[in-house]
Amino acid sequence: MKKKCIKIILSIFFLLLSLFLPEDVKIIKGLLLASSYLLVGESVLKKSFQNLIRGKLFDENFLMTVATLGAFAIGEFHEAVAVMLFYQIGELFQSYAVDRSRKSIASLMDICPSYANVYRDSKIIRVDPEEVKVEEVIVVSPGERVPLDGKVVEGASLLDTKALTGESVPRHVQVEDSILSGCINIEGVLKIKVEKEYADATVSKILELVENATNRKAKTENFITKFARIYTPLVVCLALLIALCPPLFLENASFLDWIYRALSFLVVSCPCALVISIPLSFFGGIGACSRIGVLVKGSQFLEKMARMKILVCDKTGTLTEGVFEVQEIKSTIEEEELIAYAAYAECFSNHPIALSIKKYYGKKIESSFVSDIKESMGKGVVATIQGRKVFVGNEKWMQENKISFPKNKEVGTIVYIAIDGIYKGNIRIADKIKEDTYKAIPALRKKGVKKIVMLTGDKEKIAQDISKKVGITTYYAELLPQEKVEKVEEWMQKKKKEEMLVFVGDGMNDAPVLAISDIGISMGGIGSDVAIEASDIVLMTDELTKIVHTMEIAKKTIRIVGENIFLALFIKIGILLLSAFGMASMWEAVFADVGVSVLAILNALRILRVSIRKDE
Repeated sequence: MKKKCIKIILSIFFLLLSLFLPEDVKIIKGLLLASSYLLVGESVLKKSFQNLIRGKLFDENFLMTVATLGAFAIGEFHEAVAVMLFYQIGELFQSYAVDRSRKSIASLMDICPSYANVYRDSKIIRVDPEEVKVEEVIVVSPGERVPLDGKVVEGASLLDTKALTGESVPRHVQVEDSILSGCINIEGVLKIKVEKEYADATVSKILELVENATNRKAKTENFITKFARIYTPLVVCLALLIALCPPLFLENASFLDWIYRALSFLVVSCPCALVISIPLSFFGGIGACSRIGVLVKGSQFLEKMARMKILVCDKTGTLTEGVFEVQEIKSTIEEEELIAYAAYAECFSNHPIALSIKKYYGKKIESSFVSDIKESMGKGVVATIQGRKVFVGNEKWMQENKISFPKNKEVGTIVYIAIDGIYKGNIRIADKIKEDTYKAIPALRKKGVKKIVMLTGDKEKIAQDISKKVGITTYYAELLPQEKVEKVEEWMQKKKKEEMLVFVGDGMNDAPVLAISDIGISMGGIGSDVAIEASDIVLMTDELTKIVHTMEIAKKTIRIVGENIFLALFIKIGILLLSAFGMASMWEAVFADVGVSVLAILNALRILRVSIRKDE
């Protein structure tokens, strides 16, 4: 950028100096103009020559070379220099625009740590993150970036996850918590047991995603590329016809006049505004998404997001927290005593229901107090706790052990507890609906999503209750994984061709459905290889409202792309006609070409300023 600026400033200085020198110093004026031209035109001439050797003639470098050398040939020296000078000013604006849009993604590149402090032979050694093996323990001090994915084995701290999730609120971690690479440790020293090698770590996967995102082009980008390939040779042929035909067939037609018109025509015809601004708009859209913690794998998916009309979502981990928690306790004895008996009875179980009871109890369990444990799969457990026989399980378990009990008809999983054959109470355990879900569903409808469908393997009653609470009218319950695929295929057949179906899941067990949808979005599974590989868009947090914001950015991106196409074609066609009829000089042609490019680029940069309303 600095080198370009210096060359442009020197070129302008030499050009202005040549304009003010008297006519009798033609040699000095010529040298100044030649210097001015070569300063800004060297790179264009070089690329044009290289492309000529490779057989790639028709590009903007070729057009600029022919137009400026032609202007020199007919004695329009100042205009030749001006054409190249203003073209390079347009290129400078392009470089600045690309740099601005890259910066929104570039912050992700900073998440890649350059070293890891690893425990080896009772010493802390600083090594490259790629050299650390799974199961080794690394140490992360305050202010350092976590180099690898793992689990905290010692210490507690706050983590800055902004670069990964876009969230400004720090996350608290302690022993047994999983931790992702790329976060910054704010407070205490953490010892982390590595669970993934660097190549499979979150930070590595994210960088790979960002690097490959711009390779997947949208239909509009592909159209512009094909258009430029046909358009450029066409305008070169038209310019030749303008230069040669009128002088041959019209009386008093001057070759110099029509060659000048043809050269002006070539200058205006350069498709820079389209070729530069369209990919830049999509690149800016991807950058704007990354700033809010959404990774879009390619511009084609951004284009599709703008046309989303059907949203199909998994329940667990998407609409709900995906974690079972004790919601309600009904007891004929002290609640704390009831929970204690249930927790002790389940002390050796790793079932999600048992884990939620033990978590709620929150105290150390002396397993020596428990004996004679018998578990019946899918029903419950019976154990002797300090001489008392405790039954913990579902309705079938109570009935099987001939224990009378009042049924709890609330939605959720009901765990009944009986001591010495007498019912003592029940615990209702359920998956909690995310607060974010209540905001996201109405916001999606406002953005034009016609249908929101929920798929779940859970019971009909639970599915109905959650759908009613969040405002979803269509749901399918008690589905097996293959049945989820069938339901999505049905909706894919029902929808119109221009309507896009988006599936949102946790990415772990929804890979087949993510793959067959128009767009697959994974939520809350950024640490999962399955989530990253199967989905087209990855949400760094598990917030459904991020989809609303992504849709907003996608729509603005497509609108700006449309504006740039119209602006470029409308102005260029007008100036091309004026040039052909001799009503526009080369100076006007230059301003038209550079002006359209600059306007289109500045318009493309607007996408980086998209406003996201937090209340949506």
